[in-house]
Amino acid sequence: MLNALNWFEIPASDINRAAKFYSTVLGAELEIAEMSPGYLMAMLPSEDGVGGALVQGEGYAPSTEGTVVYLNGGEDLALPLGNVEAAGGQVLVPKTDIGENGFFAYILDSEGNKVGLHSMA
Repeated sequence: MLNALNWFEIPASDINRAAKFYSTVLGAELEIAEMSPGYLMAMLPSEDGVGGALVQGEGYAPSTEGTVVYLNGGEDLALPLGNVEAAGGQVLVPKTDIGENGFFAYILDSEGNKVGLHSMA
C-alpha cells in the first residue's frame, strides 16, 4: 500500500459558496459538475497523488467533528490563511510550528467544516 488515503470528500451545503471559498483560499479555480441527479462535485487541485472534492447532495452534512482532512498549504501557510476570513471562513488555530514536520493550522470553511492546512514553511 503506497498511501493510506486515496480520495476524500468535503461536504457542502451550498456548492457554489464552497467552491468560491476554496478557490479563494487555495488560489485555484474549482469547476462544479453534476455527477448524478442531485449530486454536485467540485474537484480540488491535485497533480500527482491523493485527490478530493467538495460534494453537495443527500447524505453530505458539513461538520466540525470527526475526521480532519489536511489540505496542502503551499509554499507558506500564511498565504492561504490570509485569505480564509475574507472568503467567509474562520481561522480556528493559527499557523503553528510542528518542528521538522513544518506547520499546520485549522480553519472553519464557509460550510461549517473543520479543515486542516499544512505546509513546510
